[in-house]
Amino acid sequence: MSNIKIAQKSPYTVEVNSGDKKVWCSCGHSENQPYCDGAHARKETGMKPVVCKFENSETVYFCGCKHSKNGAFCDGSHNSL
Repeated sequence: MSNIKIAQKSPYTVEVNSGDKKVWCSCGHSENQPYCDGAHARKETGMKPVVCKFENSETVYFCGCKHSKNGAFCDGSHNSL
């Protein structure tokens, strides 16, 4: 059963480096936002984390509201919640 929690109504700004791998929390229940801490399994949300691999060093904006249509990355969906 899906049980999405809005972690925050704005994106998480993260600096990543070439070769980095980040595991984004898709359910919103992680205590380590925006990253997964396994809460999806403990709370039986039916959701799975998203693994993101980066080829370039850059600034990324991880979705905080968990409603983005752009996967782990913010698309502004928080503005309509």
